[in-house]
Amino acid sequence: MSQTISEQIISAHAGKHVKAGEIVIVPVDGTMATDATAPFAIRAFEQMGRKHVWDSERISLILDHATPAPNERVANLHSLMRRFAKLHGIKLYDVGEGICHQLMVENDHVRPGDIFCGADSHTPTYGALGAFAVGMGSADIAAIWKTGKTWLKVPHTIRIDLNGQLAAGVVAKDVILHLVGKLGIAGATYDAIEFGGSVVAQMTLASRMVLANMVAEMGAKAGLVDPTHHAPRTTPAYSAHYRIDLSNLEPQIAVPHSPDRVRPISTLQGTHIDAAFIGSCTNSRLEDLQAAAAVVRGQTLKSRLIIAPASRQTFNDALVDGTIATLSAAGATFITSGCGPCVGTHQGVPGDHEAIISSTNRNFRGRMGNPNAEIYLASPAVVAAAAVAGEIVHPQDIENR
Repeated sequence: MSQTISEQIISAHAGKHVKAGEIVIVPVDGTMATDATAPFAIRAFEQMGRKHVWDSERISLILDHATPAPNERVANLHSLMRRFAKLHGIKLYDVGEGICHQLMVENDHVRPGDIFCGADSHTPTYGALGAFAVGMGSADIAAIWKTGKTWLKVPHTIRIDLNGQLAAGVVAKDVILHLVGKLGIAGATYDAIEFGGSVVAQMTLASRMVLANMVAEMGAKAGLVDPTHHAPRTTPAYSAHYRIDLSNLEPQIAVPHSPDRVRPISTLQGTHIDAAFIGSCTNSRLEDLQAAAAVVRGQTLKSRLIIAPASRQTFNDALVDGTIATLSAAGATFITSGCGPCVGTHQGVPGDHEAIISSTNRNFRGRMGNPNAEIYLASPAVVAAAAVAGEIVHPQDIENR
């Protein structure tokens, strides 16, 4: 029987044929940690008594979760990271460079077939490249910094083949919200998810990153896009295999307070929205900003709209092609490239009882910094349309005005 993609990658690193359920020790190709996790990893590493990291070129540190520093405590954590990076010759991405997952892909820190470990739950994003990428705790990352290795339990795999023709206005975010709603927030716990099929074959890298990113909202260990886009001729031992025709899918929205409470947009039209946010490691790349700009062009916003581009490079590219000017002319506000409002650190915490529509990945109570706010999740185009109308509407209703 053939192997799943995860089994193939782990076997190549373990130097032996492995199957789901086995526990193996493998070399790691790269690691990263952010200002939300790196300080803990640094302290754990130092407590281990090691003077030097195993390979400074395979470690990245990123300041993105609370940047610029909102207070003295966070500023001191940033300083700790800068000192550690300088001492060990580690690449550090400072304030404004961008979100960790965008930077790892944008700057070629991850490659197909890699095993990559990140101290962030959305590390599976790199599965869009065909890497086995997993989120880990800070102490686990510190141990990799010391040894260059980690232990893994080879995950079972859920195969999802996505076929059909997406309707106008339906994008990768709608697809993954639909799947999260179908499987539930614990429906793939410790499984890997393989994506294939004709819909995936037509997706850009940025869109594939959306799929891999939000497997975390199903509890998955990893999410991998099948580079062949076709079901294997000899079927591996999948724990489940879904074949889904997306031809009739409409834009999807997750309603408060869970990413798996997903409804089609037609059932929510007219829902009042106080504010909108386009950002996060899920949906803040150039194609996302362009999609939002296409909706707001020539319009005036009724609800406030905050935008945090995925990286400085994304922002610069959007400047060059006029996307930033279009969004700004409509009334959008731009903040530092980083996580910002997604994790509720600062730069956009909502008020009590406000309804927020966001292109992020989580809407648990308190996720954006206020447990008394209502958070809806949607694609950037749907978010932009809501900002224009002050309520949830189909983006085509705005564009066809």
